[in-house]
Amino acid sequence: MNAAYDYIIAGAGSAGCTLANRLVNTGQRVLIVEAGPADNSRFIDMPATFAKVIGTARSWIYESDPEPSVGGRWLPVPQGRTLGGGSSINAMLYVRGQPQDYDDWRDLGCPGWGWDEVLPVFRRLERNERLAGDRHGTTGPLPVSDPRHRHPLSLAYVRAAQQAGYPFNDDFNGDRQEGVGFYQTTTANGERQSAAKVFLKPLAGNANLTVVTDALVTGVTLENGAASGLAYTTSDGQTHTATAEAEVILTSGALATPKLMMLSGLGPAEHLTALGIPVIRDMPAVGRDLQDHVAAPVYALTRQPISLLGEDRGLRALRHGLQYLMFRTGLLTSNVVESGGFFDADGDGRPDIQFHVLPVMIESAEHGSIERHGMEINPCVLRPKSRGTVRLRSRDAADPIRFTTGFLSDPDDLALLLAGMKIARTILRQPALQAMVAEELSPGAAADLPDQAIVGHILEHAKTVYHPSGTCRMGNDNSAVVDPRLRVRGVPRLRICDASVMPRLISGNTNAPVIMIADRCADFILGSA
Repeated sequence: MNAAYDYIIAGAGSAGCTLANRLVNTGQRVLIVEAGPADNSRFIDMPATFAKVIGTARSWIYESDPEPSVGGRWLPVPQGRTLGGGSSINAMLYVRGQPQDYDDWRDLGCPGWGWDEVLPVFRRLERNERLAGDRHGTTGPLPVSDPRHRHPLSLAYVRAAQQAGYPFNDDFNGDRQEGVGFYQTTTANGERQSAAKVFLKPLAGNANLTVVTDALVTGVTLENGAASGLAYTTSDGQTHTATAEAEVILTSGALATPKLMMLSGLGPAEHLTALGIPVIRDMPAVGRDLQDHVAAPVYALTRQPISLLGEDRGLRALRHGLQYLMFRTGLLTSNVVESGGFFDADGDGRPDIQFHVLPVMIESAEHGSIERHGMEINPCVLRPKSRGTVRLRSRDAADPIRFTTGFLSDPDDLALLLAGMKIARTILRQPALQAMVAEELSPGAAADLPDQAIVGHILEHAKTVYHPSGTCRMGNDNSAVVDPRLRVRGVPRLRICDASVMPRLISGNTNAPVIMIADRCADFILGSA
């Protein structure tokens, strides 16, 4: 079967949904192909239940090769696999990063991507419930609000951090990122506002949009070196090709987009040749420079059974469900990661550590909660120097990729994470949290724990914050994969539009920046920028 469209988008995540909306609303015929199923799950809509989606058919659990820098452990990296992608399974934090992040992009060879250029895009996309002014938008399509629920442990953390001397910040996207407080989220009226809900749902019934779910893209089709369409396989085993009369845009994320590039013969020639894939264009930077925020937890036991543990079971779960369904209030409106902050650990005037605070102890994304009442404070390194690599396992599109995160392979990252852990342990020992916390479970109960013990804990527990990026870098040099208008260098009619194009990982959560990138990509395609 072969059908023709103006534009074909591979991946219905945050970028794909945003881009499809812009193109369809200008009369373009668009096909968007998504590997996972539809997003019709109550656990996606209810903010507090996103962890129940991770590990299901609506998520990928990528598994790295053994990582020498974290004791030879393999590391899981969950990613979205449903309409909305990561925005359907994340903690919904609305964080843009720091202005200097984007000025750094500009200075690295990406003209037009400085803060002054991207801020108007963030603002036009945003519909903020509380904030306005020159930093915020109030009339855009993307709802941003303050969650309706604040857990006692989240509140205690914010008070304790102030007792430790850190300033309160009521807007992490304002003039100053540094400080502690509560995150705003992409929610409205107590419900998650994923990219699928915000950008795809309003297009329901539009004849110009075709959405194909449960379909594995097997590669970009090329004619005379230019992108001409996509090949994909549906769940019934049928193989399909679709023709793009204008362009093909890859929006599959920083782990899957380089995979599609390499399967299509666009990547490191030596690697492709070894797998028997004909080399269409030697592009050594495809799959290189994988960056992600690396975190480690400080676990603490609570004096009373007040954590989230067990709230999803039995009569408690029934009560929370009824309250949510009847009033859109209560625990199920929480995004779980309600509070956190940004810290300048090295004293250079620019935050380099972010905290994500949870009123429950999580062993890992795929293994769920630790069966004891407690909380965790998770420092992460905002601008890691460590780099990983994405490679194919075989020429079979159904095979998972091989990759390394490179977490903590640069000693500066380990030093920063150690500093962040010390800040977290100090906050944990302030009066507001001591009233609720019985003891620090790990790294250890002793306040004067030696660095070696904390480092040992970090290496044993280092984990992703789910923000892979950088594997198809944007730039104006010959080694960049895409140019500053997101066109794949040397391959006409092909663009990449997701976190893989980031030349450097931004200082914060990546969902809002990816939506901004997609909206700018639409500008480039439609000639309005």
